[in-house]
Amino acid sequence: MAYDNPLLEKSLHFAARIVKLYHYLAKEKHESVISKQIIRSGTSIGANANEAVYGVSQADFIAKLQISLKETAETEYWLRLLLLSGYIDEEPALSLLNDCLEIKRILIASLKTAKNK
Repeated sequence: MAYDNPLLEKSLHFAARIVKLYHYLAKEKHESVISKQIIRSGTSIGANANEAVYGVSQADFIAKLQISLKETAETEYWLRLLLLSGYIDEEPALSLLNDCLEIKRILIASLKTAKNK
């Protein structure tokens, strides 16, 4: 399935990577607390962005994107913590962080545009 919307496409692929990370943390590292946090926040980014597209008003659209941005910030925190605590290696952590930050930039730009309308 492909989206015409880069935010939806990127957040969906990011969520899939987060699901794989969750399974790795749970099965290989036997980590349950942070893995549950990151799967909630990391998959919520795309879910809220997708919901925003179907918002009933401009205010609803903005509110859902705001939630998505907050979830992005939380996911960024968990990724940094996983890296600093040694649960994931630097290369995959930085790759996930770069994707997270790219989504964050798209969300900020989208919110700026939506608020100026």
